[in-house]
Amino acid sequence: MVYLQRADNLQFDQERIADAQILKGDVVFRHEEALMYCDSAYFYEKTNSLDAFGHVRFEQGDTLQGFGDKLYYDGNTKIARMRQNVRLIHGRIDENPTIVTTDSLNYNRAAGVAYYYSGGEIKDSLNTLVSIRGHYYPKSKQAIFSEAVHLTNPKFVLTSDTLWYNTDTKVTDFVSPTVIVYEEETTIYSSNGWYNTESEQSMLLDQSRVVHEDGRTLTGDTIYYDKRIGFGRVLGHMEMSDSVQQATLYGEYGEMWEEGSRGYATDSALMIDWSDAEHLAYIHADTLFTEELHYEDSAMQDSTYYRVKGYYGVRVFRDDVQMVCDSMVYLGSDSTIHLYMDPVSWSGKHQFSADSMTVFMANGTVEHTLGIGKALCVMHDSLDIFNQMSGKELTAYLTDGEVHTVDVSGNARTIYYPREEDGGYVGMNTTESSFIRSYVENQEIQRMRFTKETTGVLYPMSQIPEGADRLDDFFWEEESRPTDPMDVFRKIERVKE
Repeated sequence: MVYLQRADNLQFDQERIADAQILKGDVVFRHEEALMYCDSAYFYEKTNSLDAFGHVRFEQGDTLQGFGDKLYYDGNTKIARMRQNVRLIHGRIDENPTIVTTDSLNYNRAAGVAYYYSGGEIKDSLNTLVSIRGHYYPKSKQAIFSEAVHLTNPKFVLTSDTLWYNTDTKVTDFVSPTVIVYEEETTIYSSNGWYNTESEQSMLLDQSRVVHEDGRTLTGDTIYYDKRIGFGRVLGHMEMSDSVQQATLYGEYGEMWEEGSRGYATDSALMIDWSDAEHLAYIHADTLFTEELHYEDSAMQDSTYYRVKGYYGVRVFRDDVQMVCDSMVYLGSDSTIHLYMDPVSWSGKHQFSADSMTVFMANGTVEHTLGIGKALCVMHDSLDIFNQMSGKELTAYLTDGEVHTVDVSGNARTIYYPREEDGGYVGMNTTESSFIRSYVENQEIQRMRFTKETTGVLYPMSQIPEGADRLDDFFWEEESRPTDPMDVFRKIERVKE
């Protein structure tokens, strides 16, 4: 039962308000552990309810207080309806309590929930949240917001349609499309997950996105993101894109660090370089690493460049050049790709290999390829006929994605099949020289140039000695060659034939 504890004045007016006690001056009611204060009230003892007016204060225990201009309380349902200039304070005043502010608030004591439905605000020691509708559970300190939710934090602003928030843990749970904006830094897009507004750690699900103002974007099925230290871990369908470097890194697992723009991907790792719109580069390896490095340029100014490293099973496809090796490094400082451990590259009918290779690029286009140590160039002519060049060093020059000149130096050797005007073979020419240059047009060797010290033999096609049609280091690895963008994922066991 609701009990009247005191009042300065008590009256009855059966004609105006039947069955009501009219109370004025320092009115106090008690219901179980709840106390209600006001300037005046109508007390309906038969229905166990009351209407309170003026300087209304509601108290439950020593940690929950409500203030407003009006209070309508039903002792049977235990629902308190507070109206006009309402504030609900949960917690001790000297310990940064949670404060609910609205113009119309209902508090269900039986269910332990306070709620508003026409606009309100909940503020704690760290965040301020406003919404059209809101529910607050004092016991669990959990709040549920819906319709035009807006969370303001000293570091960011969050907007959503529906949001769960705990005033104790300071953790928000996303259950609808949510946007978190760090001014001039980072924007987070998520519809499922949680964000700790105090530690700035989050778990973002269902292809959420983390977008940085410097052009980097992180997407994945599950993202663990720590904004404070600038670290992200992704599991499932990772996509890390950089609009400045014009490259995107993919994988089923990966991590990124904002400092140094570092990151890596593994498990179906793939990088797409879209700096040259006409010749996209698809790079696959067991693990791909990316980072931004600083250096001092020729003008003594601080500059940055992009570095990509790939380890184990590297396969690269461009429509003009394809490559395989065990490990690679791409340096943005001079636009070079360095290939190590059994590297092979192809362009058109040409296959190039060496102990190590470097591919030089400009404006996204391959300019030339340099091979050092056991360098070999093989050009498939027809059937089982291969033009071949080998030496200590090899340089192949390209224009518009096609080889036009190949230089070989250092114990240079060739096997070359010159043709008649009608297309028939003259024979097989073998040469040894310190330097050899071949000129290529439309994927065909037009002529060769040698140094004066060159020695060689031209064999008629019918008189080629057995085994003389192959250089010592000859191999043709066409089966390993990536044939399209997705072929970079093909698992191969490389065998030099």
